[in-house]
Amino acid sequence: MAKANQIEQTTNNHIVLDTKDIAILKILQHNAKATVKDIAQEIHLSTTPVHERIKRMEQQGVIKQYATLLDYAKVKKNLMVICYVSLKEHSKNAGTKFIKHIHTLSEVIECYNISGEFDFMLKVVAENMDDYYNFHVNKLSQSENIANVQSIFVMGVIKQTHVVV
Repeated sequence: MAKANQIEQTTNNHIVLDTKDIAILKILQHNAKATVKDIAQEIHLSTTPVHERIKRMEQQGVIKQYATLLDYAKVKKNLMVICYVSLKEHSKNAGTKFIKHIHTLSEVIECYNISGEFDFMLKVVAENMDDYYNFHVNKLSQSENIANVQSIFVMGVIKQTHVVV
């Protein structure tokens, strides 16, 4: 049984994070630019243990990367589309080729391998409908193994977060 001040986070490495680690992660998820000094003050630790905890969580892969979240409209990506893709062939080689192709497409900002009627779900951003049409016809559909693509156009974003703890 975990101590009262610890929350066990089970991953492939069975990493245990205590309440101070969780507090650090919450702060960093809301503001990746938070300084070690600011975090230390907020969670009532000195800077050295905070720095050591962050480095440990980076080394363990708990913290994968730091990112800047953009306002899509302000960078001319006004159209968001969810694309469901099914493949003709379901061999390991065919799936690997499709995944490699997806990694080359800058319009695809997220890709998930899913179960059900479709094999993959893509989150695509484009400047406008013409830009998306060009992406669909001249890029996505050029993958040799695509059986079906269903495009769903996002009308509005209700909730969008990366915060998990």
